[in-house]
Amino acid sequence: MLSINNLTILYGKKTLFNGVSARVLKNDRIGLVGSNGSGKTTLLRLMAGQQECDDNVVVRSKHATVGYLPQEITSFPAGTSLYDEARTAFADILAVQHELEQTNARLSTIAHASPEFEALLERQGRLQHRLDDSDFFRMQSQIEKVLVGLGFREKDFGRPCETFSGGWLMRLMLAKQLLARPALLLLDEPTNHLDIESVTWLEEFLQGYQGALIIISHDRAFLDGVTSRTWEISLGRLTVYKGNYTAYVKEKTSRMAIHLAAYENQQAQIQQTMRFVDRFRSKSTKASQVQSRLRQLDKMDKIEIESEERGVAFRFPPAPASGKLAVAVSRLAKSYDGEAIFADVNFELHRGDKLAVLGVNGAGKSTLAKILASQETADHGTVQYGHNVKVSYFGQHQARELPLEYTALETMSHATEAMTVTQLRSLLGAFLFRGDDVDKKVAVLSGGEKSRLALARMIATPANLLIMDEPTNHLDMTSQEVLQEALRQYDGTIVIVSHNRFFLDQFVNRVLEVKEGRATLHEGSVSDYLTRLHRQEQAKARQPAPKPEAAPASAASGRERRQSEAKIRLEKTRMLGPAKKAAEAEEREIEVMEGRKAELEQLLADPALYQDQEAFAARSREYGELERRLKRHLERWEELQEKIEEIETRFQEGESP
Repeated sequence: MLSINNLTILYGKKTLFNGVSARVLKNDRIGLVGSNGSGKTTLLRLMAGQQECDDNVVVRSKHATVGYLPQEITSFPAGTSLYDEARTAFADILAVQHELEQTNARLSTIAHASPEFEALLERQGRLQHRLDDSDFFRMQSQIEKVLVGLGFREKDFGRPCETFSGGWLMRLMLAKQLLARPALLLLDEPTNHLDIESVTWLEEFLQGYQGALIIISHDRAFLDGVTSRTWEISLGRLTVYKGNYTAYVKEKTSRMAIHLAAYENQQAQIQQTMRFVDRFRSKSTKASQVQSRLRQLDKMDKIEIESEERGVAFRFPPAPASGKLAVAVSRLAKSYDGEAIFADVNFELHRGDKLAVLGVNGAGKSTLAKILASQETADHGTVQYGHNVKVSYFGQHQARELPLEYTALETMSHATEAMTVTQLRSLLGAFLFRGDDVDKKVAVLSGGEKSRLALARMIATPANLLIMDEPTNHLDMTSQEVLQEALRQYDGTIVIVSHNRFFLDQFVNRVLEVKEGRATLHEGSVSDYLTRLHRQEQAKARQPAPKPEAAPASAASGRERRQSEAKIRLEKTRMLGPAKKAAEAEEREIEVMEGRKAELEQLLADPALYQDQEAFAARSREYGELERRLKRHLERWEELQEKIEEIETRFQEGESP
């Protein structure tokens, strides 16, 4: 589907890619990982054709479509509604429909004997066939499904795009890519602006995606749920690992142990050689041997070791002593412009509690965090802190309040006097400020760098109640691991708003669900909460549908009514019988084909098969033909289901058959 061949890119003295080669196969599920600045986004842009490279370095299959979701928001036409903009994902097939309508209109105006009529008729057939092969007739339901799944409300479908915030516009961009269904979908941090419910929905959607995926994400649980291969970019090279992110971490640890042993062995060899050179450099009798050993060193393929970022660690300053009660919230309520955000919120947290605040975007999570941190005032209710509780708050706006004239290190030193310069540098290093980065002025830092600096400053300030709003948004995996370990060991109280499930699960022991204006407290981890939520949804789905109310008695006699009802039942059975029988036959056929498809996918994933090109080609042909047949049977099954639903709806509504 796509191949990368000997990709090399230099930026000044820095080698971003050094002879990188890789292949993307049909239905691959790849997680692209690496430290910040390693080139992950650049690689996606090259594969998407958004950035130029030399000819034949990135080669795409002729008919393979590629979709790309960047981290930056693109502009949308002013005045276009949310629904209409999402509908542009079907631009190609809408153009076919428009052309078909024009062809039909032209056919109605010319004589059948006209030479043009036959050509138009053939064109009409081709266009109709393309329309039938597409998902055009399910376009509306697909648009609604994806928009609602990503958190949009139906009442917002008609709103102009420019009235949505940047985070919601990123969701719209993601929705368009999912609706377009390219053969290769490239996603750069798709979960950054999603709440936990939308992340869960997206994960389930991508698990059933018919195409290849390459995903950059700092959400470990999301990568684990979606990917089955991992590409790591490090030191300009790309290394392929089988399995999801968790499997990659385990395998990398094993490889690193071997790599480190080889590195140490080579360094010992180099040192031994240099000792010989230094000892005999001045002796003419040894000159040839010295030069020979120096030439050997020059030819040696040097083993490089990536900087061990996981070695950077820190702990929060000890939390000041406080009473058992950390904070008590009573009958809290907040509204904006007359619209209630939440009401009657009640809960208590004790010293050492670690609370995750979850809910869809717009539910009021950030507003609640600001009220708890005295950054905003509630309309009603009270927030009462316990004895000697000292609050420290991190929100996205904190980055805008940093002193622009200070360097990163000066900003930290003014925040606390309890830490040495070495400790401050270590803390900054954990948040990706390394070497000369600590001497950069705040004024020249990027938005992400300012957010990380604000988070580091908050952490350095002694407190016993931490309130944090999306602290992981600009952190790579390594920094997240450092922060989550520090939060796990923290002996104070934590209130944290985040959609990062794996991160939260390492230290959270309570969950506050903010939903539809109410807040409900749950004991346990985020995984415990999501499991209970899933079970509730399953139980609700298993509940039988309510029986329809009895129709009002008609004026006809009881005998005539019973005869009429019997006649309707017979007619319903007569119409439904063939459709249901055909649908069941299709289901059996689909089940057999899906079983064989799974077997072929397992065979094609086995590297040993590639050694036998004839067998590989045969299996590939069988797989391609099977996919085409499966698609036809699925389309037929969907048509039959729609027909069954239509018949049942007509009888439920009392229509005459």
